[in-house]
Amino acid sequence: MADNNVTEGGNAAFHNYVNDFAHIEDPNERRRLALEKIDNASFGWEHIRAITVAGVGFMTDAYDIFAINLGITMMGYVYWGQTINGPGKPPTSTATLLKVSTSVGTVIGQFGFGILADIVGRKRIYGSELMLMIGATISQCMAGHSEAINFVAVLTFWRIVMGIGIGGDYPLSSIITSEFATTRWRGAMMAAVFANQGWGQLMGAIVSIVCMAGFKNQLEPSHSAKDCGKVCRQALDMSWRILVGWGCVPAMAALYFRLTIPETPRYTFDVSRDIEKAQKDIEKYTNGDTSGDNSDKNDEIEALRAKAEALATQQASYAPPKASFKDFCRHFGQWKHGKILIGTAGSWFFLDIAFYGLGLNNSQILKAIHFDKGDNLYSTLMKNSIGNLILVCAGAIPGYWISVVTIDTIGRKPIQIGGFLILVALFCIIGFGYYKIHDGGLLACYILCQLFENFGPNTTTFIVPGEVFPTRYRSSAHGISAAAGKIGAIIAQVVIGTLIDHNCARDGKPAGCWLNHVMEIFALFMLCGFFVSFLIPETKRKTLEQLSEELHGEIQWRPPHEMEHSSHDFNEEEKSV
Repeated sequence: MADNNVTEGGNAAFHNYVNDFAHIEDPNERRRLALEKIDNASFGWEHIRAITVAGVGFMTDAYDIFAINLGITMMGYVYWGQTINGPGKPPTSTATLLKVSTSVGTVIGQFGFGILADIVGRKRIYGSELMLMIGATISQCMAGHSEAINFVAVLTFWRIVMGIGIGGDYPLSSIITSEFATTRWRGAMMAAVFANQGWGQLMGAIVSIVCMAGFKNQLEPSHSAKDCGKVCRQALDMSWRILVGWGCVPAMAALYFRLTIPETPRYTFDVSRDIEKAQKDIEKYTNGDTSGDNSDKNDEIEALRAKAEALATQQASYAPPKASFKDFCRHFGQWKHGKILIGTAGSWFFLDIAFYGLGLNNSQILKAIHFDKGDNLYSTLMKNSIGNLILVCAGAIPGYWISVVTIDTIGRKPIQIGGFLILVALFCIIGFGYYKIHDGGLLACYILCQLFENFGPNTTTFIVPGEVFPTRYRSSAHGISAAAGKIGAIIAQVVIGTLIDHNCARDGKPAGCWLNHVMEIFALFMLCGFFVSFLIPETKRKTLEQLSEELHGEIQWRPPHEMEHSSHDFNEEEKSV
């Protein structure tokens, strides 16, 4: 029977814990030993490799999402020499479309891949989202314009496809890291995976600086978009393609490890029902499909039959129902369960309105505080790239890694609630004091916003949905929560982002004249996120099984001696489940 318990997959980054105990005949004991080994493991190189493989996807995600912020500036000089917005500036609608297209695809990917991972398993689809991202990134670099093809339409299509791959990475990487992580440092591991977004943003700024330095001779003679001739446009056209295309390089490095991942033990035991497979093996054996000494056959059959009956009784009494749309609606239709999903999805929605409203408009914000002025085209674009680099290094990266260090000691809920509250204050300071604060002060406040977004709700909204839901809906619920966030990002771009220049030209005011009011709007959304965050529970230093039992009243495939000593007091409704 041991051979029937062996599962496929495993590599240096993701160990196959199920196979370590494939020789154990009792499926409950096999489950207990496998999960105990995962939960109590000391943090080591295996965990670092897992963080790296999962994190490379997020580095690529952030790079692809935020590189377009710099890329659009370069495209403006190539494709929009003269527009109503001025030389070298794409129409506002076009810039918004290119920025928001990725978020549209991301919503589809988060929702779709999240559900798929609960239906077919984590292993079967992990890596496919990375292949989508790689293929779409390469295709973007080859996009061009002709009489029969619209450049913006083609680029938008491939950015939507890339967004679908990026969206799939959110629930998959989160729950896979969660289900393979040691309990003591699960938050730090998930936060470290997510913190790779900071390195992705940094890499985008560095690649942009390298491109500007490489084409310095072609760009320096041009003092403005009007002076940008054929050589200048060619240099910028090559620059944005290099900038966008570089995003697929780290993704290729991690692809093998994702494609060879083993199925997570929790999915194997709790959803795909490895225990049912074991029972079928027992039934097959008791029906006479045996080999060996027939003199002991009757005794073995009787023992196995008794064991099968005991397992069937245990399954009927304590097993959670199989995942289905009807069960999903029933489960989350109860306030005690539904409020958790509202808390994770709502807080992510409110956070991403400000997070993407700021992040995808770094260039405009730098311009508004006069950090983009240069003597020629080269110095202007270089200052823009350096400004983005400063913002990432001063605010985003430190924020991510402070979260990594503190998430398992301070806890998820205090960091999220405190982060929202600080962001309310900062956005109010920027909004109401915009014309009273010096440019340096505004830049400092903006950096602090980046810091407390990441040492705050941006990290926790990713972590908590990967922990608080039962195994059968962990990926779906995370995908729904993440998709809610990207809907917020779309609103930030389509509705709020366009307000930055509201009536500026008509009133003869400089670009970004409405930035103060946008910051005030962000403060209101941060306040909403603050209140919604009280719906989420604290999850630090608890196993996923403890959380499933405490929050959802479900003990998943635990041995009888553990059930007898369980501290959970089941009511009749939970027993019937």
